[in-house]
Amino acid sequence: MLCSLCSLLFIGQPTTVTCRLRQPTFGVVFSFSISCVLAKTITVVIAFKATKPNSSLRRWMGPKLPAAINFACSCTQLVICIIWLVTSPPFVEHNMKVQAGKVTIQCNEGSPYAFWGMLGYNGLLAAMSFTVAFLGRKLPDSFNEAKFITFSMIVFLSVWLSFIPAYLSTSGKYMVGVEVFAILSSSAGLLACIFFPKCYIILLRPEMNSKDYLMGKKTTID
Repeated sequence: MLCSLCSLLFIGQPTTVTCRLRQPTFGVVFSFSISCVLAKTITVVIAFKATKPNSSLRRWMGPKLPAAINFACSCTQLVICIIWLVTSPPFVEHNMKVQAGKVTIQCNEGSPYAFWGMLGYNGLLAAMSFTVAFLGRKLPDSFNEAKFITFSMIVFLSVWLSFIPAYLSTSGKYMVGVEVFAILSSSAGLLACIFFPKCYIILLRPEMNSKDYLMGKKTTID
């Protein structure tokens, strides 16, 4: 939900406040969301690996590990955005080159290196989530959400990889439209791939939403 709401900062006439807030807000919120997925995936993989006798992974079980992963990943993105705002913050720009005889008010991102660094960090988190989820794809299906997370990260990475050439080939207000579309489509992809299967089981297959089924005692569904 927060990822989708970020797109509201890109709508309307640019001001100094919105220009400085929209990209850092988008970066931090998305890094928080992806780090939650990453932390959950790592927790699931460790939970199954720790069932082996004398496993050294048991000490990593508990709520501290996902909280630490989420905190560290989000804070790293926050530091990147703070450095961006301090050294070369975005500003309102009056562009007269987009259309002849017209002045286009738009946001200049300030430092392109900081902008692409922020996007690259989110891509790195998504790639890490995809890798961990792919490695955990062979875990028992009753508990395993790795395949859904894998699909969600494929959608996320596909959207943002296609965003790069589309963003570089546009200018003016169309650049904003391309980024808003990427934000909304990647957010929808995350929701659809991770939560729709759960909604399907809860609403249409409630017999699968039971302890006996999850423990493998119920192998067939009437």
